Amino acid sequence: MLLTATSRACCRHYGQTRQLVGLGRARNTPVLFSGYIAVRRIHGENKSASHHDATENIRNIGIIAHVDAGKTTTTERMLYYSGRTRFLGNVDSGNTTTDFLELERKRGITIQSAAITLHWPPKDALPDGQAPKTINLIDTPGHQDFRYEVDRCLPILDGAVCILDSVKGVETHTERVWNSAHLSKIPRLVFVNKLDREGASFKRSVQEVAARLKTLPLLCQIPWWNGDNFIGVIDVINQVGIRFSSTGAMNIASAENIAKENPALRAEMQTARQKLVESLVEYDEQIQDEFLSDEQAQIPASSIKKAIRRLIMDGEGRFAPVFAGASFRNIGVQPLLDGVIDYLPSPLDRPELQVTVASKTASLTHFLEEEAKTKRKNRHPGQPPILALAEVFKVVDDPKRGMMSYVRVYHGSLSRSSHMWNSHVHTFEKPLNLLHVFANDHHEIQEMPTGHIGAMTGLKSARTGDTLLTFPGHQSHGVPEPLRNLQIKTLDIPPAVAFMAIDPYTPTFREKLREALSKLSREDPSIRWSVDEKTETFILSGMGLLHLEIAQHRLLTHYKIDKESAMWGDIQVEYAECPLDSAGPLRAVFERPLRDKPGRAACTVSIEPLQQHHHDQVHSTSDISESFFQRDGNIVRVCLSLPENANYQKLPYEPETIRQQLLNGAIAGLARGPRRSSRVRNCYVSITWDPEDDYFGVSSTGGHITNSALGGVRGLLKEIQSRGQMGLLEPFTNFTITCPEESSNVVQHDLTSARGGQVLEIRKPEEELYAEGGIDVSNIYIPPDPYESVQSLRDPRKNTVRMLGIVGKAPLKEMMKYDSQLRSMTGGRHELTLSPGDFELVVGPREKALDNLG
Repeated sequence: MLLTATSRACCRHYGQTRQLVGLGRARNTPVLFSGYIAVRRIHGENKSASHHDATENIRNIGIIAHVDAGKTTTTERMLYYSGRTRFLGNVDSGNTTTDFLELERKRGITIQSAAITLHWPPKDALPDGQAPKTINLIDTPGHQDFRYEVDRCLPILDGAVCILDSVKGVETHTERVWNSAHLSKIPRLVFVNKLDREGASFKRSVQEVAARLKTLPLLCQIPWWNGDNFIGVIDVINQVGIRFSSTGAMNIASAENIAKENPALRAEMQTARQKLVESLVEYDEQIQDEFLSDEQAQIPASSIKKAIRRLIMDGEGRFAPVFAGASFRNIGVQPLLDGVIDYLPSPLDRPELQVTVASKTASLTHFLEEEAKTKRKNRHPGQPPILALAEVFKVVDDPKRGMMSYVRVYHGSLSRSSHMWNSHVHTFEKPLNLLHVFANDHHEIQEMPTGHIGAMTGLKSARTGDTLLTFPGHQSHGVPEPLRNLQIKTLDIPPAVAFMAIDPYTPTFREKLREALSKLSREDPSIRWSVDEKTETFILSGMGLLHLEIAQHRLLTHYKIDKESAMWGDIQVEYAECPLDSAGPLRAVFERPLRDKPGRAACTVSIEPLQQHHHDQVHSTSDISESFFQRDGNIVRVCLSLPENANYQKLPYEPETIRQQLLNGAIAGLARGPRRSSRVRNCYVSITWDPEDDYFGVSSTGGHITNSALGGVRGLLKEIQSRGQMGLLEPFTNFTITCPEESSNVVQHDLTSARGGQVLEIRKPEEELYAEGGIDVSNIYIPPDPYESVQSLRDPRKNTVRMLGIVGKAPLKEMMKYDSQLRSMTGGRHELTLSPGDFELVVGPREKALDNLG
């Protein structure tokens, strides 16, 4: 389809028209991006051309949403229209680029995040001298069992696109990933997807964005309806309409042409822009000054875009630009890419990276300035303290390349020849290759500059969350003390809530399984494994039923584990233990000869049930001698009684290493409780180490120090159990069940009487828009949905079933396979959403039943 007269008029409005060849079947496809209309050329494009331009031209973004909202489909369209792929993959066909695992294509869901790179706008459509922006995009899973996969990717991103299913609106996992992005202060866009579906509601979706996500929606686009058929989007800022064909080809309609065909739509377009400007004027001073200087003049589109960018840049989530579309129908993806370029930040626009050194947190710039003032023996004057700093955010065992470590570079540039210091495990590593990643396709590169995301092979020890540094000089010179422990804040791994037992039949298979589990847990730290000391059975733990099913499948297929060589148990809920009383202080001494030489270490340990004042203590302490670590629902306090005004460089021991060794011992001691050999939670452990009493020179090796803390923790837990004061904790899950009103009473009764659950709230559709703490939706302008003003054959007011939302919590054990029970009660007309809950104390008959089961 060639540009129409309307399109050409609109092109002149933006200032440039270029005729290029089309993409795939959609030849001569007009593309709107950042003020230009063009048709992009893909055939003959030089795919190997380098686009590694300046850092300000990089966008590191993630696609986040509830499961089945259209993340992978949207990503697939982004790749296609940017020219990165030559065909449109579909989830139902199992041929998408980012869902490349066999199980992902079979189940039609995203299981692991995939990194890809594309360039937008297309180079051929830009004026001479301008280069496309580089978008490093990560497509994340939407299922709550894989929430850690999302959480470990978010901190390394600079922006995110949150996709909503316009039929279902804001769902439970949408709220969770939105809050995770909020914790990382990531600016976000909202893309209201699937507007072509029956029952889709742009109005309700935007209202829920305000009410449930607690952000003020800034409507950059509104849907373009022909009756009740979704045919395109209205660009509110530029005052044009964009109509899409089935292949994604675009026709641009000017405001004048829209006014002739549909005066009501033209009026809606003007109102939407006016309301957007009013919102911006209220919160942004620069556009307010521009508005007040001449209220009659129309504020230019460039000023509106800059104002929106300023408002969302802090990542606080108070404002969210809203876009509309239907990715499966190829509607709205190109303008969404424009929004990514226009509004989301480059790495240079983000707040300074915070690093931790010796329990002190400061910006990387501050640390480098202070370190540069310090004279070092092996550093020449004028040399920077470090050459590069990167974080490992994901590890994948690739069938061809082995273990691949995905990294984000925050400072300097990594090269293939770099010797990298891993500050978490205190060892040097050297990569075999640096790779540019495109889903499951990799290309070798020579260097990885600041702001980029890529992968490395050959790292033997790197795990998720590790910090990598390169510095001047050679590794034989050693690493100065502050650099040895410089770390980027790591992500807390959520607790395991389900497990399965694996009992190998032969010693040979036992070792093969041990090696496979070690690699699997390195890939995904939220998968844990241990060996029962009595039965030598392997225990594989994870985040839920689906998570463990996927882990088992990967063991059998990727790691070639023979299913017939072991007995595989059913997936069960993982309980935990907790102290109900305090114990200690206990001075724990560990003595064991090492290579015919004496070995000895000691420390003092005490244990208490975790209380709120312990959490307050973590955030309020200013004592540099003590450090607090929050792991698996516990808090470990490590206090080193060091001499005042001590010169740390002249001490016979390394304080930070001692601190880490004591922490390792405490974590190991809490990994297995005395009552059921389950993990211990809700525990406050305090460890004090005094070198005058607890350090015995070269006899106090790292292993002895760790074992002293381990012995002290286990000894106190056994003491608490001997007094009958070790309680059991059961994982609960939060549920939201949407079902017909006529079935709601039966469902509620079953949840409370048979499942041990609690119903906390009954949500009526009209009440969900007034969530506590949300923005008052009555003050937000949103255009009406078509069925509000147009009678339609699919008018949702006809033959509708009133649905209610039942919100509550219940034991995870009762809810893991609850969907099938719901089907019989609701006739299949229901939706069940589970999200992680807390561990709660088991009492009464349930506790006795668990003790009887052993």
